[in-house]
Amino acid sequence: MTRFVSNGCRRVTFGLVGLAASVSAVAAQTTITLSQPKIQVVYATLRAGSHANTNYPTNLTTRAADSADNHHRAIIKFDTHNTIPEGTAITSAVMTLTLKSGAAGSRTIGAYQVTTSWAETEATWNNRRTSNTWMTAGGDLGSLLAQQAVSNVAGTKVSFDVTPLVRQVVSGALGSSRYTRLALVDMNSATSDTTRDFYTPDDSDSSRRPSLTVKYGSGSTGPVSSAPSSTIRVLDWNSHHGGVGTDGVLDADRFIKKAASFKPDIVSFNEVERFTGWGNYDGPAVMAGLMKKYTGQTWYYKFTTATGAAKGNGNLIMSRFPFDSSEVRLLSHNRAAIDGVININGRSINFTSTHLDADSTSYRLTEIGELTAWASGLAEPRIIAGDFNAWPSTTENQTMIKTYVDSWALAQAEGTAVAYAGNTSGATRNSRIDYIYYSKGATALKLQSSQVFDVRDANGVMPSDHRPVMSVFTVK
Repeated sequence: MTRFVSNGCRRVTFGLVGLAASVSAVAAQTTITLSQPKIQVVYATLRAGSHANTNYPTNLTTRAADSADNHHRAIIKFDTHNTIPEGTAITSAVMTLTLKSGAAGSRTIGAYQVTTSWAETEATWNNRRTSNTWMTAGGDLGSLLAQQAVSNVAGTKVSFDVTPLVRQVVSGALGSSRYTRLALVDMNSATSDTTRDFYTPDDSDSSRRPSLTVKYGSGSTGPVSSAPSSTIRVLDWNSHHGGVGTDGVLDADRFIKKAASFKPDIVSFNEVERFTGWGNYDGPAVMAGLMKKYTGQTWYYKFTTATGAAKGNGNLIMSRFPFDSSEVRLLSHNRAAIDGVININGRSINFTSTHLDADSTSYRLTEIGELTAWASGLAEPRIIAGDFNAWPSTTENQTMIKTYVDSWALAQAEGTAVAYAGNTSGATRNSRIDYIYYSKGATALKLQSSQVFDVRDANGVMPSDHRPVMSVFTVK
């Protein structure tokens, strides 16, 4: 059965397969193509720099940032809320765009989930609605779903497989609003002109409009289960400016490939860079894309810079499971924490990443006081991971373990901590300064083990100047 929805009216065409065929066989597969402007598809372009508060509701443009004023990304939203019944089993979902014009060369364009709602005539680089800012300027981007090389040949069709996102959206797993929200981002480094203009949903030629073609079966899946089992693998690793190894080489691919090899479920990365001197690119988005590359799974992520600014160094949380909600807490002395809520085995878990001051005990204690006071208002169970820049014997750690459990220390006491020859104490950098804590009131969590990994290659080079630590929990 193919179903076309046009101008608010629905026309259904049935393929006849014989009077003897069962109704379920006839209805086993339905295809719907969403492309009607305003009714099924809305869009806008976000532009940075001096244009960051300007709404561009008639363009669908991407351009990498050779300067802030020239940085563009496009957002597009398809109405899968009113056109596909909640809980329907999705077979496939493909977004197709048509290139209108492009600068010389080929550009890699990524299709990302947008995690929060926005209004077509109100969205800007800074705001998703007139009175609501994005959590991260430039749009609240979730996982990289697909990427394609896009030439500069006008009329070229480009398709992105966004099936994982549409499955989650339609199932209701991402909330009661079941619209499919996407962003188009140029993933390459900037040159003088990297512009890609795509035909918009308002184009007079319907064959050139953006479309989302969804195939689904007649059965209902109900809400998607957030986790296949009750075990959760939590990884924390300071990336050293997005993957600068001990050889001085910035290589995010090398760093993420190693991180993915530990098969984590949720991750805290510290010292991730977003458009800084360490790397003029969107580090969180690149890392999410690389995690998908090396695991074959979609990853959801949230990021904050240490100061709350759009660009800078900060903390990144990543999860194989969607975030139900997220929140940023800015701390004193240009530090921050970011929390995300995920559902594991029917339990909502608050997972927080932070990175405390590198030089001052006084500063760190102030930050810990702010962190724990804020976290006390978050529901149990709670996990806080990150680079605390403090050894286990320090006042900082002693303050944390008044209300939190140091997972490595407990695993070591229980005989389930593993490191490697020459590092039996589990040092992550000189000593042990990277931690995975969980709240003492987290009775739903049972620590199984903790491990610090040896990440040296054959030449003794590590992907970061820190070593990663992982703790494994059972969620009851």
